[in-house]
Amino acid sequence: MITTSGDAPSRTTTAAPPLQKETTAGNYFVSNYPPFSYWKADQVPDFQAALDRPPVPGTPLGIYVHIPFCRKRCHFCYFKVYTDKDSAEIRGYLDAVLKEMALYASRPFIGGRKPAFVYFGGGTPSYLSESQLKYLLEGMKQMLPWDAVEEVAFECEPGTLTDHKLAVIRELGVTRLSLGIEHFDDHILEINGRAHRSKEIARAYAFARQIGFPQINIDLIAGMVEDTDEKWRMAVARTLELEPDSVTIYQMEVPFNTGIYQQMKKDGKLVAPVADWDIKRRWVDYAFSELEKAGYTVGSAYTAVKDKAKTRFVYRDYLWAGADLLSTGVASFGHIGGTHYQNHHDFAPYVEAVDAGKFPVYRALTPQPDERYIREFILQLKLGSVRAEYFTQKFGSDPRQTFATPLKTLQDWGFLTESEGMLRINREGLLQVDRLLHEFFKPEHRGTRYA
Repeated sequence: MITTSGDAPSRTTTAAPPLQKETTAGNYFVSNYPPFSYWKADQVPDFQAALDRPPVPGTPLGIYVHIPFCRKRCHFCYFKVYTDKDSAEIRGYLDAVLKEMALYASRPFIGGRKPAFVYFGGGTPSYLSESQLKYLLEGMKQMLPWDAVEEVAFECEPGTLTDHKLAVIRELGVTRLSLGIEHFDDHILEINGRAHRSKEIARAYAFARQIGFPQINIDLIAGMVEDTDEKWRMAVARTLELEPDSVTIYQMEVPFNTGIYQQMKKDGKLVAPVADWDIKRRWVDYAFSELEKAGYTVGSAYTAVKDKAKTRFVYRDYLWAGADLLSTGVASFGHIGGTHYQNHHDFAPYVEAVDAGKFPVYRALTPQPDERYIREFILQLKLGSVRAEYFTQKFGSDPRQTFATPLKTLQDWGFLTESEGMLRINREGLLQVDRLLHEFFKPEHRGTRYA
């Protein structure tokens, strides 16, 4: 058990194994556990069985809708997106999403439950036209009422936002608008394959603020192709000028299904043409420090909020605490009744399955009780601090005992302290938390492909 208290370890720390400096291909960000590579087709019957069971009382329900359409595919993008679909195909896709939701709404697992949160991700949800947006959201509300929804989050690409479209998005009930800005330098946006430019950012943000979205979030990426210290400082300064309600900052990674990796493979290169991990951590640290000077509070390894009392990430917080997630759309990942699942990852099989009245799921996994404990614990560590008592009450064992070995490792490396039942990751640890989480993985899940 951890016995230290206060802000620093009580004994001499040992150096953590050095983080590989170069950015090479592969996944860094940990978003679930066990790794996605362990989700299998032969476990889909577990998903189907879960649909016939009533939910665990008190478990929040969320909805995720994947909108896989974009003006361009960014060179670093690893999501399932399409840039070649016409209006008829898009309408057919929206019909499929609504049919999929109708399939869920009729099963005992839903049984009249009211969603606590709704999240539209992509791709680019704001790629849809005003009429398409109305058709989708109004159709969803007819099946599952939104009167208990605490947050409706909506991802946007600034160049797809007209004033009229923003007004429609607000009227339809979106409470958190998330702008995928990534950077403010036009050359960096262009060379990384982004479709928008800085002028579109300024116009879209100004009108979104004018019409009163409760929360506007800005996404940034540290370490994009050809970024520099000077340009990154400029991006942080521009962010501070806009005064968004929250800022999310990711460190650039290069998964295997990105355009950058495909070019690396073609050129026979092992190291990605992006900033190395030392630089990315330094840039995120700089951004967090500047945001803190401006009154923001760092709330996780990736986020800072302007007003901690008012600004929430309901989707994140509920999902990381084990909420059910009814996830719809091509390639989307969901979690119901203790079983994880993923839909078909290609457009045609997804639409065909739904049109045939079938759930479009192609792989699933039901974690063991200890794996569910690991999942929730490591995801919440990304928040920077966790209370041991919460996990003791929920899982029946004190995490300071259950995870004594990895916690001691992080403590010995100088990243973790414990005081009065609170386990805290310091800033240095938060900046590399995703690689530290592997210390909590079961032996069979270490060193394997994540996705």
